[in-house]
Amino acid sequence: MSEVKISAEPRTEFGKGGARRTRRAGLVPAVLYGHGEKPKHIALPALEFAAAIRHGGANQLLSIEISDGTSALALPKAIQRDPVRDTFEHVDLLLVRRGEKVTVEVPVQLTGEPARDTLVMHEHDTLAVLADATRLPESLQVSIDGLEAGSQVTAGQVKLPSGVELTVDGDMVVAVITAAPTAEQLATEEELAAGEEAEAAEAAEAAEGEEPTGSEPTPAEANAES
Repeated sequence: MSEVKISAEPRTEFGKGGARRTRRAGLVPAVLYGHGEKPKHIALPALEFAAAIRHGGANQLLSIEISDGTSALALPKAIQRDPVRDTFEHVDLLLVRRGEKVTVEVPVQLTGEPARDTLVMHEHDTLAVLADATRLPESLQVSIDGLEAGSQVTAGQVKLPSGVELTVDGDMVVAVITAAPTAEQLATEEELAAGEEAEAAEAAEAAEGEEPTGSEPTPAEANAES
């Protein structure tokens, strides 16, 4: 994966108010850390950062040129997004060096089509690998072409690029091929679901029709009634 050059500027305002003002200015609040250095607070151009992430994903290597004359090579470690507006709220950036190996989660893509009348269960869509920070794979591909029901793909079966090492158990299941349900099975499941809904409705109606039992009268109340 090639690195992307991006500009940045030092950030002097902190806290929620400062972060909001940074975002209103079209910037993303970020912090650089790692290698035992003191964390450095910076702001990245929101549009440039979004384009970089679209280009290389969450593991995009960034060559950051800061307006104070310093520079850094970093990987996004944690990205916070606004779930409604889908904008970037904050980014943690991990400092790396050329030739340094880092552990990252890489997307796994399934290729090909399994046998007819089967379903694919993608158990893990990423794998943790150890690789050179400047040569991280964008994705890992594994073929499921022609696999029959009952087959499975493990992490150890995923072909890795040269210099990339798997850091999870090779027996970890990545994908499972199962038989597609028949029309009869689907009909039975629908009948069972309908029956459960009817029972729940009947129970609710019965509960609504019950009279409140009230509490037992106290001795004083019993004497007053007598």
